[in-house]
Amino acid sequence: MSEKKQIIITGGTGFIGSHTVVEVIKAGFDAIIFDDFRNSKPWILDRLEKISGCKIKHFDVDCNNYNAMSTALNSLQNVTGIIHFAADKAVGESVLNPVKYYENNIGSLTQILKLAKDFEIEHLVFSSSCTVYGEPASPIVTEETEIKKATSPYGATKIACEELIQFAVQSDQKLKATLLRYFNPIGAHPSAEIGELPQGIPNNLVPYITQTAKGIREQLTVFGNDYETIDGTNVRDYIHVVDLADAHVKALQRSIKQEANFCEAYNLGTGKGSSVLEIIHTFEEVNDLKLNYVIGDRRPGDVVQIWADPSKANNELGWSCKYTIKDALKHSWSWEQNID
Repeated sequence: MSEKKQIIITGGTGFIGSHTVVEVIKAGFDAIIFDDFRNSKPWILDRLEKISGCKIKHFDVDCNNYNAMSTALNSLQNVTGIIHFAADKAVGESVLNPVKYYENNIGSLTQILKLAKDFEIEHLVFSSSCTVYGEPASPIVTEETEIKKATSPYGATKIACEELIQFAVQSDQKLKATLLRYFNPIGAHPSAEIGELPQGIPNNLVPYITQTAKGIREQLTVFGNDYETIDGTNVRDYIHVVDLADAHVKALQRSIKQEANFCEAYNLGTGKGSSVLEIIHTFEEVNDLKLNYVIGDRRPGDVVQIWADPSKANNELGWSCKYTIKDALKHSWSWEQNID
């Protein structure tokens, strides 16, 4: 029997999940991965063991399958918490296939909540998103900013999941839940062993940049340069994935110290916005190369500009960002070159 507290990490071989596995182990917990590799690759497990220097227990289960997860849990001891990442996350795909997103994102959470109750697992950290704020009235967003009606099925599932967790906490005196609203995760582990691994054409800016730099993509399209921003391109709050992963550990540690049940939301960002062109030019600068990019039409549904006020996470979780945008873009390129 392990004396360490065991933490289940669903989607633990995905982009943010894999980096969180590393930080969870560093913090002295045992990380248990639930992942069926639908959005990742099995070799990520080997990379995780190389970084962490220990064997990591993995269960090939679908988080919509309660029986498979409960069978796995019956073989474990001392499970203290669940960090729930496993979900579909492409906005465009969600518009084309909304049923898939509702079934997987909300469906899997219902099974996780049932599992937590049945196995008396008190601590839940949920992977949410700044998409719940929609197009905010002010570009700087606090946790008090209005939750807007979703513009995509993906966004709608994040709002629904947050609401479901809030109701679950109200109905269960033992459940302690933390909702982490991410802004734009980028970067890779400094070792270049793990990073973002898109399946097919990337939906996110930085992997498209790195694949263009590597020659996998012919060119990068910037969607619009006529917005009312610093240089006409969209502005986002880009946060290094290792800093993001660290916030999950801090949230878990805070949860374990709490006696009463709660449901708290935290924005995870740097507190500073960067434009698409700023990201492109910084990538070129830190990696000493030139990107082939063109300006295209605006993309429907894109928020003009948004960044976090991370004060609540800074103050209550004792968390802050350690890495810069330059670090993140250097690490992303190192990872891209280490994928093959």
